[in-house]
Amino acid sequence: MSREADDLARFIRDRAGDAPVALGLILGSGLGHLADAADGIAIDYDQLPGFPHAGVSGHNPKLVVGDLEGVRVAVFGGRAHYYEKGRADAMRLPLEVLRALGGEALIATNAAGSLDPAMPTGSVMLLSDHINFSGLNPLIGEPTDARFVPMTDAHDPRMRGDLRAAAERTGTDLREGVYAWYSGPSFETPAEIRALRLLGADAVGMSTVPEVILGRFLGLRCAAISAITNMAAGLSAEAIGHEHTKAMAPLGAAKLERILRDYLAHR
Repeated sequence: MSREADDLARFIRDRAGDAPVALGLILGSGLGHLADAADGIAIDYDQLPGFPHAGVSGHNPKLVVGDLEGVRVAVFGGRAHYYEKGRADAMRLPLEVLRALGGEALIATNAAGSLDPAMPTGSVMLLSDHINFSGLNPLIGEPTDARFVPMTDAHDPRMRGDLRAAAERTGTDLREGVYAWYSGPSFETPAEIRALRLLGADAVGMSTVPEVILGRFLGLRCAAISAITNMAAGLSAEAIGHEHTKAMAPLGAAKLERILRDYLAHR
């Protein structure tokens, strides 16, 4: 754990109290409003040196530490992406802070494009696994042997089972599939989407995989859920773009919130 993370954790505890955090939640494009669901103290990222200044519209760059359905959580209202400054490890410090606050688990959410015609816009997909299609890695440059992180069951089987149970209890349709990380910021070509389908991907997006790798490196149990905001390139006549992503994200956000609240209530 870095000294910067320990210093920031002390600053946050001075504001939000000493009770340890159980779980971290990273919110994706168009889902930042869920940061307001937690009853706690909100701290803008610009008050936390080294935190990303979330240069993507549709994010809510603040950290909320408080209670959600009786669980002490740290909600990250925005994330940094590789495509912003060319850093795959952009979320390392926030996740180190989560660990320093006592966090043992991480749930990442994102907006993603569907590669499955049976999983349309407005669906939510639990990640069973991922494909690092970008070839980038947030642990490049890590000097210790801890960088050799095993990624079997990177998406924690128990957490996935509990999230599926929450979806069933709330009557929410939750698909499950493989997510491919594409670096962005340009969207994928139809040829790239055809290649990803051959590789076994069910959805594609520009985030989450680096956070799962970092989470496993830091000893966090990880799970992730996608809100499907569009069909991927070549699979529909939709005009794909970031404004479309933000406009469509609320369709899945309500489902995602129901699942997360029930998951936490039964944790």
